[in-house]
Amino acid sequence: MIASNRQVERALYAIRKAQEALKSGDRRTARRWAEQALTLAPEREEPWLLLAALASPRASLVYLNRALEINPGSQRAREGMHWAVQRARESEEAPPQHRIIVRTPQAEDFVRTQPAYLPWALVGLLILVAALVGFGFLPTPLTAAAKDPLPIAQVEISKATRTPTATATSTPTATSTPTPTPTDTPVPTATPTDTATPTDTEVPPTAPPEQSDPGPGNVVLPEGVGSKDHWIDVNLTAQRTYAYKGKNLVRSFLVSTGTWIHPTVVGTYRVYVKYTAADMSGPGYYLPNVPYVMYFHQGYGLHGTYWHNNFGTPMSHGCINLTIPDAQWLFEFSSVGTVVNVHY
Repeated sequence: MIASNRQVERALYAIRKAQEALKSGDRRTARRWAEQALTLAPEREEPWLLLAALASPRASLVYLNRALEINPGSQRAREGMHWAVQRARESEEAPPQHRIIVRTPQAEDFVRTQPAYLPWALVGLLILVAALVGFGFLPTPLTAAAKDPLPIAQVEISKATRTPTATATSTPTATSTPTPTPTDTPVPTATPTDTATPTDTEVPPTAPPEQSDPGPGNVVLPEGVGSKDHWIDVNLTAQRTYAYKGKNLVRSFLVSTGTWIHPTVVGTYRVYVKYTAADMSGPGYYLPNVPYVMYFHQGYGLHGTYWHNNFGTPMSHGCINLTIPDAQWLFEFSSVGTVVNVHY
């Protein structure tokens, strides 16, 4: 959707307000203005960059990928990508620390102390009881016994009497127990949230449609490659990778290789290790569980890519980025020792 001039003006105003709120530390207001700018002008990269600055580490990667799709040459988006990856690495490598304070038990912890006023209260109570007895307000145990002697004979006669007295008992009548009436159980209803928040779930990008590419003509087999051997050719100029069996082209892929700051090495190498998934890290980035990795020279390799879908443009730190389906196919096509020929 192409925004009208009026929408662009409103979007620019919202972007400016979001930047001001972000500088002042009001992140909630900044997010509200950034979302408004995104609604007005989704084809501009600024709202996506602002949302990336306000989002969680993994969600910011999604926003920055969108900004790069809009403007592949955006230096701000690329710098933001390094910043977001660094944040993701720090959040995973540095879990929150919980401080636990341990105190050595002391001897007084096991002594049960009593209030200081308790002994004095007992003494006062004893004095009060003694005074009441002395003035005759309370009978002593002996006086009470003299006034009310125990009727011993009556007790003995009562014990000798064994004639039971018939007591009329009423026949119990069965009463019906009321059955509880079933009541309708209230069913909880879902409460809608005001605004949708980006989740950190990363969905692998779908592979672009296969493009017909006849491959370079006059194929020259690299040294050590036989007429039926599988090998890989990487053309940095065309940003394409070719899978060969001898001189026969089997399949080609659109890829992303290293930038001019982090160029891909040139030469003929061999795959020396394969991983179905591996973590990758370097200066300014950390990428967990990168799928279908094949290293061919030091830290340079071919692998699947879930953090961008901008294939055909140099994007990497030197590796050859493929879509995940293409990386899986090439992973199964190759083996340890497969030749990888990289050139311009």
